[in-house]
Amino acid sequence: MQEVIDGRILVPWRPGDAWLAGGTSLFAEPRPGLRRLRDLGTFHWRPVTSAEDGIEVAATCTVAELLSFAEAPGGPWPAGRALIAGCCRAFSSSFKVWNTATVGGNLCAALPAAPLVSLAVALRAVCRTRGLDGRERAVPAADFVTGPGTTTLLPGELLRSITLPADALAERSTVRRVSTHPWGRSVALVTGTRDPSTGRLTLAVTAATRRPVIIEFGRMPFAWELRQALLEMLTCDLLLEDSHGRADWRRHLAVHLAVETRDALAEQR
Repeated sequence: MQEVIDGRILVPWRPGDAWLAGGTSLFAEPRPGLRRLRDLGTFHWRPVTSAEDGIEVAATCTVAELLSFAEAPGGPWPAGRALIAGCCRAFSSSFKVWNTATVGGNLCAALPAAPLVSLAVALRAVCRTRGLDGRERAVPAADFVTGPGTTTLLPGELLRSITLPADALAERSTVRRVSTHPWGRSVALVTGTRDPSTGRLTLAVTAATRRPVIIEFGRMPFAWELRQALLEMLTCDLLLEDSHGRADWRRHLAVHLAVETRDALAEQR
């Protein structure tokens, strides 16, 4: 099968190949099955493209580039860009890594604490993927990550970009996070958005869970309603337990952060 990406014919894919963006995830641990890297940086995709209908972020966009866009003064969608900045700053690494780590790498690594997974889910992003035959798929970010280290990507398929729609960027939003130390990985992270026209509240729980968990209310719920709904939703099979924290502790933190997020959004006018 001939592989063509952006008009460029590539050498055939073979077992042991992997797409390389920033490489901070690929080189973070031993990968004995890896034989050849295929550098996405040679395609020179524009990091961030802003239009009236939203923002397209290339998979090769670095965390530093995305943060710079989000914090640029006078830009559109201030609430959405503040959420983007908050998630970028939730990285458990120094600014030096931010200059290399990429948006696509963070999503494709699919670690529970990956902050750009939280960002994509909160802003209802659509992941644009491309297969070896050139065919593209549009996968909702909420469905992209299926578990720790697993995604819906097919063999040889790459993540080209994520698209953040304008209506999600325009909603009121906030993020709450807990980590064991200031530069540590998140053990619980909750993002929230509220549609000012309908009152719809959407919360996404990550880091404490094996995959993103989304809960939505058509109106602003009472705190006890939210707490009860989350306790029922965060079942043992969804909760993460590892050396960074027990499952029951993570659930407690997730519920606490969700209520804080609900309170913050309820106060916004």
